[in-house]
Amino acid sequence: MEGQGGMRAFPRVLFDEAHNESWTIHREVAEAINPAHPDDNSYARAAEILRRLGNTVTAHTEGAITPAVLAAHDTFVIAHPSADRWERTTGQGSPILPVEELDAIEDYVAGGGGLVVLAECEQEKYGNNLADLLARFGVGIEHTTVQDPGNAYNGVATWVLGRPVPAAGEDLTAGAREACFYRAGVLTAPAGATVLFATSPAADPPGRALAVALRHGEGRVVVFADSDLFGDDSIDDLGHARLWGNVVTWAARVPVGGAGVEEADGDFADLKAAVEDLRPLTAKDGSVQDAASAGPIVDRVIEGIGKLAPAFPHDAEYLATVIADLRKWQAAGFGVPDFLDSLNAFHPDTQRVDGLEHLVVFPMYTQNGNPNRNLEAVWIRTVWPEWLAALESGRYDNPMFVPIAFKDFTAGYDTNCAVLFPETVAVRETPPRFSWGAIFCDREAARFRSVSRAAADTLKLALPPDAARLLESQELAQDTFVLWDLVHDRTHSHGDLPFDPFMIKQRMPYWLYSLEELRCDLTAFGEAVKLEAEGVPYARYVQYAILFDRLFRFPITGERVRNYDGLGGQLLFAYLHRNDVVRWTDNRLAIDWDRVAGGVADLRGEVEKLYRDGIDRSKLAHWLAAHQLVATYVAPHPASVWNRGVDALPVEGFPKAVVDAVLPDEFPLSMFYEALRRKLSGVIEATKGIRA
Repeated sequence: MEGQGGMRAFPRVLFDEAHNESWTIHREVAEAINPAHPDDNSYARAAEILRRLGNTVTAHTEGAITPAVLAAHDTFVIAHPSADRWERTTGQGSPILPVEELDAIEDYVAGGGGLVVLAECEQEKYGNNLADLLARFGVGIEHTTVQDPGNAYNGVATWVLGRPVPAAGEDLTAGAREACFYRAGVLTAPAGATVLFATSPAADPPGRALAVALRHGEGRVVVFADSDLFGDDSIDDLGHARLWGNVVTWAARVPVGGAGVEEADGDFADLKAAVEDLRPLTAKDGSVQDAASAGPIVDRVIEGIGKLAPAFPHDAEYLATVIADLRKWQAAGFGVPDFLDSLNAFHPDTQRVDGLEHLVVFPMYTQNGNPNRNLEAVWIRTVWPEWLAALESGRYDNPMFVPIAFKDFTAGYDTNCAVLFPETVAVRETPPRFSWGAIFCDREAARFRSVSRAAADTLKLALPPDAARLLESQELAQDTFVLWDLVHDRTHSHGDLPFDPFMIKQRMPYWLYSLEELRCDLTAFGEAVKLEAEGVPYARYVQYAILFDRLFRFPITGERVRNYDGLGGQLLFAYLHRNDVVRWTDNRLAIDWDRVAGGVADLRGEVEKLYRDGIDRSKLAHWLAAHQLVATYVAPHPASVWNRGVDALPVEGFPKAVVDAVLPDEFPLSMFYEALRRKLSGVIEATKGIRA
């Protein structure tokens, strides 16, 4: 899916090939440089790895490196310039960077750009001035060739296995703890720099840096003392491919945060004011007792819709029907409202066009928000990028799914609500089926970023660079959430299902809801693992989003009364902790990133076996089996009747009596989560009504 690489959520990477570099990202150029062994001059595989991660990758092949050239890119890569005497090269320009180019690069980094430099052993002989460039960032290159026979790759003394240095704060070697430096020099690093790999105590020279990362101004620099480890003939060795993706992602310019919800124009402000004036007159069921006061207010609502309607020609029938429903409600004396006709006329599912906007006005309650049926007005924008449309049409068919973002809204959405569902609208009768469901990806992404960032800081979790970028970029997080939500939502109606997957009008213990929501997330995680292998760049970010939201936000958000989303997160954490995938030691959380996917897959297997076996069980037997599965990992309340088994449950009055035997907090928070909730309670509260 190379076409995705041009999207702004991902870095734009520029390779310098205008200064007699020994490496090129164009395979045909490498074949011309070195017909017998093009792999020894090709970074084509390295470039392709970046493209599969969503990056745009290009080469600067002629002319000076100017501020204008650099400004259009997020990371600049210089890979071993050399005089022709020592290396086969691109043959373009001189390996010497003029002082004005050194100045441009230094200013670029100081202003937020990323720089990746790949040096070599015996650095001084190659006739370049990388030492002058790196000295501006406090990095030195020593003219030597490391040898380490006792710590060598494939028995070659100069193919040195670097020793990874434990991360603190940022984990640039996540998933890449092994790396070979083929004929490497060594580096000196300034104070505050992070050494990624060093030579062993037995090496010559011992204990010296082989790769370093540092911040300079607003930007970041990564330097390697060898360039061969990312060449076509080496990038598949050990953890090189993952390391390459990590360092380029980390170095890339930090994405600017979301611009926020901009309030709509004055006509919408007038409509909002009218809706808010009606709110205090409205009863819980949506009716209004003071018809005399409500009449003029509703006239203003109708006038507001009429003024805005020309901006939404694609919704002309719907908005006309809304006005008709408002007039009928008004004429009937403002009893319990009925907007079935306008609900039937609104079909955002048939208008999934990226950027298409809708004005939505309904009497409704808002999930996880306002429980009363108030008139609400919300201006929304459809989020339907081409890559998502292609996945939905070809693989994850879900015609009801509509991802949206806020433009502006009334007070009912100044809450935790992140959905717009037709079943929340006041109608005279429930339609035979609903044809759409809309989810606010911008609010979900903003809450996720806020809580996950605070949790990572509180727990001292060293984040991989791509995970950190996800928490920094609202745009990347929004697109990540639309893919997660697409697969999650679809999963509710797929698989071995012993009960209605949406549990409509079913009375059952809340842990069944927990397992269903968790099953959908575990499935989405598994699909994301497959999609990542196929080169869908958002897929790895979906895995982080599911993991962090489930582990950090869900368990500590909301009340502890039958908190089914919270319990799903508790179960995932407990399962991964039991299997040593996550560890909480010395007040620091660590995650074994290499084992996360396997741990999630194993838990998914247990849940899917529960579902499959449930098809042949009675309802009560299935409920008990589900309780036992959760209780295996999450300790039930000591007073739990359910935990004592079937003999402790009431015999008569099924299902009400046995459901009533469920404690409000059947599976209390662990001490870990109790402590985390205390520390993050303010952050959680601040995400109420959050604007992206």
